[in-house]
Amino acid sequence: MTGITVFNAQNCGIHQSGITVLCFRNDGSESSGILNFQTNGLQLSKQTMSNWTVWTAERYFQPVYNWMKNRQLKAHVNQCDETTVEVIHDGRPAGSKSYMWVHLTGELSPGPKIVVYEYQKTRHSSHPKEYYKDFKGILMTDGLEQYHKLARELEGVTNANCMAHARRHFANAIKAIGKGNEKAIKSSIAYKALVRIGAIYNLEGALKELTAEERLKERQASIKPLVEEYFAWVREICSDQTVLPKGETAKGLNYSLNQEEYLKVFLTDGEVPIDDSASERALRNFTVGRKNWVTINTVRGAQASAVIYSITETARANNLNVYYYIRYLLTELIKRKDKDGNIDETMLEPIMPWSKELPAECYSKRRQ
Repeated sequence: MTGITVFNAQNCGIHQSGITVLCFRNDGSESSGILNFQTNGLQLSKQTMSNWTVWTAERYFQPVYNWMKNRQLKAHVNQCDETTVEVIHDGRPAGSKSYMWVHLTGELSPGPKIVVYEYQKTRHSSHPKEYYKDFKGILMTDGLEQYHKLARELEGVTNANCMAHARRHFANAIKAIGKGNEKAIKSSIAYKALVRIGAIYNLEGALKELTAEERLKERQASIKPLVEEYFAWVREICSDQTVLPKGETAKGLNYSLNQEEYLKVFLTDGEVPIDDSASERALRNFTVGRKNWVTINTVRGAQASAVIYSITETARANNLNVYYYIRYLLTELIKRKDKDGNIDETMLEPIMPWSKELPAECYSKRRQ
């Protein structure tokens, strides 16, 4: 067995951290941590290995996490979303919801791809306000009021909203009609809305490889007229009052009207994506993992989980082999500790996931 324990955030886990500890044999094959140690004559409990995970996050990975956040907040465009998580021992009644927030550099931004997870007990607007207090730029989110409030209260922050949320409501309305009723589908308001939104997405999809300046020019010329026509159509439909007020179609129409100002922000800046789908993708590994480990035991474990997920998801975003990158990172972090055990965050840039100085093995598709 190798002398390095590696944490696999995707497969989630147990006890404090919500992350399974995995070890790798000398031949590179993977096994669960406990079975691997037992095979080699060492009896370790899940609690012990979970504590190792938390300890490693706090002692070694925290400076990397801090530097990632520092770099992420310098981007002109950022994206944000959140999902629920249950932490058992957080000083509240059992079953209380906590939240794992995700913050990432803009999907279309030219800088490094950075994904930062953040654990908080609540969904209160004070959390993103504190996180983005030094940020100046555009924040892409869903349509929750706390994000609008953040933009009102923080000078230099503009909130952009997600067009995919409007599309989702209309898609749900179509599902409710049923696949076998094509005539009803094509005559529905939801279908007509999807056709209009689809035309916008089709044009936007062709602009991904352009520079921000080129993309903005094309958006102004070809996409903006479609967007204006869509909102004019939505206002006309709403004025007729023919849509059931509590259905999915009404939700899509109301979302569009209420968020119109924020949904149009992408037309003013070529770096701003049309939706916040990148944030949802960034949370996917966490939500998949949550189905397995269900709860996290302590606040320390939740915070450690946020740190480790941030590093592994940023590694994936930069096309790294997570195993080799974590192995390399742990080796290099030990070298960078001073005599007091501290790590200077400003010296970490060469070993960050987006660094061009990483060894070739960090990009390997398979373990050798």
